[in-house]
Amino acid sequence: MTSLDSVLVFDKDGVRLTVEDAVATVTLTNPAKRNAQSPALWRALTEAGRSLPGSVRVVVLRGEGKSFSAGLDRQAFTPEGFDGEPSFLDLARGSDEDLDAVIAEYQEAFTWWRRSDIVSIAAVQGHAIGAGFQLALGCDLRVVADDVQFAMRETSLGLVPDLTGTHPLVALVGYARALEICATGRFVHAQEAERIGLANIAVPTDELDGAVRDLTAALLSAPRDAVIETKALLQGATGRSYEDQRVAERAAQARRLRDLAGLGD
Repeated sequence: MTSLDSVLVFDKDGVRLTVEDAVATVTLTNPAKRNAQSPALWRALTEAGRSLPGSVRVVVLRGEGKSFSAGLDRQAFTPEGFDGEPSFLDLARGSDEDLDAVIAEYQEAFTWWRRSDIVSIAAVQGHAIGAGFQLALGCDLRVVADDVQFAMRETSLGLVPDLTGTHPLVALVGYARALEICATGRFVHAQEAERIGLANIAVPTDELDGAVRDLTAALLSAPRDAVIETKALLQGATGRSYEDQRVAERAAQARRLRDLAGLGD
């Protein structure tokens, strides 16, 4: 529900974006279908990222109802597909270039959550399956309820996870465990998710909102520029050598010190 102090930015195609001061909330709003996903929803998620005011520091992603998102709407696999959209069967008949361009457009809904100027938190309850799992993986942090059920079911359907979830999954849990989770399609529940690093925090379902509020407040307590620089350092760490990371740390700290001294550009 939108609070009295929040501003409704848009509400369409199963996505609602509200902003309250430095916090934006993106809500999946089709609980009757367990927030199943479609190309229209992905375009709305992409628009949400593009619509964020510059004042936003934290973005919270949540799903209405008992499930975060049960994944791709199975209507995508029917010959009819979605109204006004090419069916997946039609896409498969197109050229490699056309298919690549369409998938790249879909992926945009899953990529902006890791922008360096924001910290994103997925508040996950119930099912987070397939595209739902990958959407949660798109965020920087995950707070989960004790009824959460993560699963990567694409391989079981003869497909691969292609909505940007494979890179963060491997980064969080390692190659071997990521392969096992994807290849078997099994459920990962709250206790295991927290233990292996998929979840930052696991709490009882009725404490999920409070835990997200507490984490948001803690993130907002630090100066914004310091958080941005730290996030950029950590995001680049795996692609740098130890020595290169030392250099990056020194450069980032020099920028911070100059800014604090009023000597920045």
